[in-house]
Amino acid sequence: MSEVLFEYMRIGNNVKVTAIESSTKVEVSVIVPASLSEEQMQLQALKKLKYVLEKQVSQQSELRL
Repeated sequence: MSEVLFEYMRIGNNVKVTAIESSTKVEVSVIVPASLSEEQMQLQALKKLKYVLEKQVSQQSELRL
């Protein structure tokens, strides 16, 4: 994974965290409690981003078969 950009938007007691992987332009969002630290928020978004990227790779490899 190359550079990942994060965007934060406060929504009441929650924060919408958007993670964008710069080389593939894949974007994911998660809603987390505002009480989490910035590092914990980023970790949640990174977990989802990794999942989505891995899913795309597995779908592409299935199409090649």
